[in-house]
Amino acid sequence: MNKIRKGDEVVVITGRDKDRRGTVSQVLANGKLMVDGINVVKKHQKPNPNSGVPGGIVEKEMPLDVSNVMLWNAAADKGDRVGFRFEGEGSERRKVRVFKSSGDVVGR
Repeated sequence: MNKIRKGDEVVVITGRDKDRRGTVSQVLANGKLMVDGINVVKKHQKPNPNSGVPGGIVEKEMPLDVSNVMLWNAAADKGDRVGFRFEGEGSERRKVRVFKSSGDVVGR
């Protein structure tokens, strides 16, 4: 179970986009994630007439490392660390994500 999932709101804690918030659009297998509108770079692209790709300078979102973002805690109005806790008994027992500062369950 990942601490940050697709659809979570995160805040960037380091780098060029520090203190900017966005929604996670994709979680990659190598410990990186794509955040909407964050880490946008300009890429010089060669034209490829076979696939119909025009050349020029295009803006593209690049992945961020998961260590450079924190989950946004709306109640505390800041980024927060995430931990896990088990809730329920017997067959209804399940693992849930919780904010470390308050112990509240992370809900979407």
